[in-house]
Amino acid sequence: MTDMTDYQPTDAAFAVDRDCKTLSRHVLEQLQSFSPDAQDLSALMNRIALAGKLIARHLSRAGLMESVLGFTGETNVQGEAVKKMDVYANNVFISVFKQSGLVCRLASEEMDQPYYIPENCPIGRYTLLYDPIDGSSNIDIDLSIGSIFSIRRQTGDDLDQSAQDLLQDGHQQLAAGYILYGPSTMLVYTLGQGVHAFTLDPSLGEFILAAENIRVPSHGPTYSVNEGNFWQWDDAIRDFTRYVHRHEGYSARYSGALVADFHRILLQGGVFLYPGTVKKPEGKLRLLYESAPLAMLIEQAGGRASTGIQPILDVVPTELHQRTPLIIGSTEDVALVESFIYDHSRRQNRDDG
Repeated sequence: MTDMTDYQPTDAAFAVDRDCKTLSRHVLEQLQSFSPDAQDLSALMNRIALAGKLIARHLSRAGLMESVLGFTGETNVQGEAVKKMDVYANNVFISVFKQSGLVCRLASEEMDQPYYIPENCPIGRYTLLYDPIDGSSNIDIDLSIGSIFSIRRQTGDDLDQSAQDLLQDGHQQLAAGYILYGPSTMLVYTLGQGVHAFTLDPSLGEFILAAENIRVPSHGPTYSVNEGNFWQWDDAIRDFTRYVHRHEGYSARYSGALVADFHRILLQGGVFLYPGTVKKPEGKLRLLYESAPLAMLIEQAGGRASTGIQPILDVVPTELHQRTPLIIGSTEDVALVESFIYDHSRRQNRDDG
């Protein structure tokens, strides 16, 4: 038998505790509390993590299973073709939160109206807003995709499905984040106290802390935008694009998945743009499911998110599926894009005057 009297903990022994901080433990440490509200948020994050694990597992076998790849033949409330994986992921979130007792209502870009869980409503005073699959055009070619989520407190007795209490600015979010399904599965979240990243360890079945208090650089080399829309933009965005073409130090990176492009900019700096077009000045991205959650994240990391004329978090929606232009990333790079918009507006007003 080994004599343990002279045993001393090694650095490796301490590393076990340091390197295996789980998501649920981290949430409670962030809130510095075991209050009912803190435990609710910890449980909500655990449910989101469970949804992410289920979706990641399904994606990992996508080429081996039927009814995973391809389109359903239907369109969603946005008028977009629905992929089979969109439906699966949306149902995963519903199934996971049906069992939670915490969420009364879920709102998704895949559903025309919020989904109510009546048995949860007497005690579950939270709403989950989410984009179940962001970048679904990447699924069939095995590129990175993601899920985006936001947690809000439900106010009032809103069982008529009007969801009027959701029509508030992004400052009302309690938590926000995303899950990135790439070479590894990552969950990135904020409770309004910094931005933190976790990597799924498949052998443990747990999201393990990978990076804490992430800060986006004030300037970065990346600009991420779909330049195929160049001639549909207004002059200000085209002028910005010409500017980065002429100046050294900028690289174009665009994957077709908002979460993947945002994740790069969060870690390396730069700017992501999805501007409106002349025909659709409101843009494509949904405020409540995409723009506002990512805006909360980037501001907590020291960056900025803007429509081009106002902060995303200040925008008060008038409808559940409202769209908005999005300019998001490093403070200096967002300000640069805004300067082109401001200068163009000033010139236009002067010419009109």
